[in-house]
Amino acid sequence: MESLKNKISWLTLFSISMGFMETAVVVYLRKIYYVGGFEFPLIPVSPDIALTEFLREAATIIMLIGIGVLAGKNAIQRFAFFLFCFAIWDLFYYVFLKLLLQWPDSLFTWDILFLIPVPWIGPVLAPCIISLSMIVFAFVLLYFQEIGKDIRISFMEWILFIFGSLVLIVSFVWDYITYLSSHAENKVVWTISGNTDLFEEVKNYVPSEFNWWIFAAGQGIICLAIFLVFKRIHRSF
Repeated sequence: MESLKNKISWLTLFSISMGFMETAVVVYLRKIYYVGGFEFPLIPVSPDIALTEFLREAATIIMLIGIGVLAGKNAIQRFAFFLFCFAIWDLFYYVFLKLLLQWPDSLFTWDILFLIPVPWIGPVLAPCIISLSMIVFAFVLLYFQEIGKDIRISFMEWILFIFGSLVLIVSFVWDYITYLSSHAENKVVWTISGNTDLFEEVKNYVPSEFNWWIFAAGQGIICLAIFLVFKRIHRSF
């Protein structure tokens, strides 16, 4: 158990450091493009910077997967460490943004989370809730495996995790898809190989309402899956 605690401590430090590096990039981008602050509609970003940003995001995910693979002794540990590092990185990204830029103004401030194939947009609180559930699930897996339990995620539990995740994604793209349906002339999709500026597709878009009902449904399915995993393992005591 002591070895696991040391490993988690170092992984936490690693993830917090990654969160700071992510924040540093945003600080630089704000100095260049958003001197007046982050507000919708977003200012388009040139294709070369857009491609760099896309590749940086991809590299970040590869790093998080890599640290999970290196730290874990088996598939379950690797998965748990990936979830844990991802969640800590995401949470401290917002912590450092608040410390350095005094942004977001609140947990309900709109943020753009991802851009492929369409923008994922939601209040800061939403990804924070997801991150907290990822930490809980990671600790469930790590704790039970550390005390000698044979940890497996059943096929039905995987289905719930995947379906819940898809529902969460729908909640993040819902408002933008609704916007597109009523603004056909703005149907521009940014691609890696295209010459369209990043955020060109959202230059006239201002978020209006986050669908908390869809988000709650997706998060509820995820929590149900976590509970089922916990209950099944606990029964084997």
